[in-house]
Amino acid sequence: MAKFKTEDLIAELKEDVQHILEAAEHIRTSDKNKLVYQIDKEKWSVVQILEHMNAYGRYYLPAIAKALEEDKSPRNAWFESGFWGNYFTKTMKPSNVRVIKNKMKAMKAYCFPNSLNVEQVTNEFIQQQQILLGLLDRAKDKNLNAKRIPITVTSLIKLKLGDVFRFLVAHEQRHMIQARNTLKAVGVTTDRFPVILTTSESSTAKKAYGAAI
Repeated sequence: MAKFKTEDLIAELKEDVQHILEAAEHIRTSDKNKLVYQIDKEKWSVVQILEHMNAYGRYYLPAIAKALEEDKSPRNAWFESGFWGNYFTKTMKPSNVRVIKNKMKAMKAYCFPNSLNVEQVTNEFIQQQQILLGLLDRAKDKNLNAKRIPITVTSLIKLKLGDVFRFLVAHEQRHMIQARNTLKAVGVTTDRFPVILTTSESSTAKKAYGAAI
């Protein structure tokens, strides 16, 4: 399984979330009319994409906070990913900064109509990223292997806390690239849209000890 130095993993995840937060701020300043525009009926608008991520945050952020509060085990300098955690993260995480190649179908409960309040949805997403940064700060002194959190699909599969962080950030990276591409398609300039992920060999995944499954 993949093994990461905890402080390096936390640092990289925080950097990733910061990029996502900057992208959200870019979206907030965009034309609100274009944020609700669907390029076709099978594709989400930007606000639908954000609300989809908000729904995940409403589940995972309180669960992460509870796990951090309950964890009384000594800090571990290393995090070793579980089988399912590594599988879901690798499946979700984009491998290309421009295109989402492996398409997935969202669960019905995480799909939303295009009749959302743009400002409310965007503000909630930004607030969630700020909360996530705070949770990552708290996680620095915790054992990311100790607590497990059920995934949204089934309570039968539980991921280690470190894998929940990895999966949640990968999920947001995926959909922020989708949002950027949607913005571009509806005529919003994306020249200053932050780069959402790094695919260079300097990433934590490359530094991980025994990274291959």
